[in-house]
Amino acid sequence: MQPKMPGLVEFVALVALLSSLMALAIDAMLPALPVIGADLGVSNPNSPQLIISTVFFGMLVGQVLFGPISDSVGRKPLIYWGLGLFMVGSLVSMFAHSFEMMLFGRILQGIGVAAPRVVTMALVRDCYSGREMAKIMSFTMIVFIMVPAIAPSLGLGILWIADWRMIFGAFILLSAPMLIWFWLRMPETWPPEKRRPFAWHEQWEATKIVCGNRLVMGYSLVTGLVFAAFLGYLNSVQQILQEQYGLGDQFPLYFAALALAIGGASIVNAKLVMKLGMRLLSARALQVVSALSAVFLVIVLLQSGQPPLWLFMGYCLLAFFSVGLLFGNLNALAMEPIGDYAGIGASIIGVVSTAVAIPIGVLIGQSYNKTVIPIVLGFLILTVLALFLQRWTERQRSKSLELVRPAA
Repeated sequence: MQPKMPGLVEFVALVALLSSLMALAIDAMLPALPVIGADLGVSNPNSPQLIISTVFFGMLVGQVLFGPISDSVGRKPLIYWGLGLFMVGSLVSMFAHSFEMMLFGRILQGIGVAAPRVVTMALVRDCYSGREMAKIMSFTMIVFIMVPAIAPSLGLGILWIADWRMIFGAFILLSAPMLIWFWLRMPETWPPEKRRPFAWHEQWEATKIVCGNRLVMGYSLVTGLVFAAFLGYLNSVQQILQEQYGLGDQFPLYFAALALAIGGASIVNAKLVMKLGMRLLSARALQVVSALSAVFLVIVLLQSGQPPLWLFMGYCLLAFFSVGLLFGNLNALAMEPIGDYAGIGASIIGVVSTAVAIPIGVLIGQSYNKTVIPIVLGFLILTVLALFLQRWTERQRSKSLELVRPAA
């Protein structure tokens, strides 16, 4: 027997927690990276960054697996599989006695959290529309913004009372009740009569059509370049703030301020995009980050790679506010021409942007040399490339504006 649809508050809480699981799995680990590296005998001080990057690699694999079948098997099975795999990955990492086993567990976690990432938006679309849908997404965004801000404090708090393995125990203690809650309270929102049988040839044909559209692929690559710059920062931020600047246990507070800058931009974007439009706002944000990074890079070089903390934080706050404007708009611009191929299109955009971001972001992180030069240089080069790629993409707008399913 299917449970009844939960009330609005409960629905928002459940969807928000599911969609925030990935941010929690990444950001709560940041304070523990040097401790894990030392405990597992890692000699290269930059190698623990891979504990962050491998989650994104797992998510890439998960999007390939879960995205195409989301409309074929229903919403609830994907959540069960995803959360179950996330808990298995948490157990593997929790009991890891080698760095390689730790990374394997993190990949499993990444594959697992891809399922809630794919399904939560579909859940909202299944149940609500129009202003109600917008209101729910706004409430969900508030929770999504707060999780990265508080997650490092959660990780640090656990390290004060236990060792790093209990952070993975906390992931299990959070996700297991979430799975039971979802099972007991959320009905299946995609009934069998609406499901389409999964067919590889249809998926392949749809993939070729979507990938052949310059707007879709162009903005997917632009998204990937911006994401790569941010991933380079995420890989290095613990070493920069906690070690290079000697913030120690104050690191979560500074990280929270930067996370809130991105979240705040997402809220401001709702008003700005109505006045300026997605394309102009994205171009202006890219121009701000590239110009700001060019100026700041000169200052950084003059200060031997370590500017004063207040200056570095000021640069990051302004740059990340612009990045916050970019993420939603670039994804929407990539989705704009997709039409009837929204399901497979969203999966392809996620896969392409993540596949671009991971190797570049890892390269930036592994280039960390006890200065902020690699991440500032990364933001400069990648946003300049993104600007040129956006202009190239827009030249073919009239030819690529809409993808529609061909007539039978």
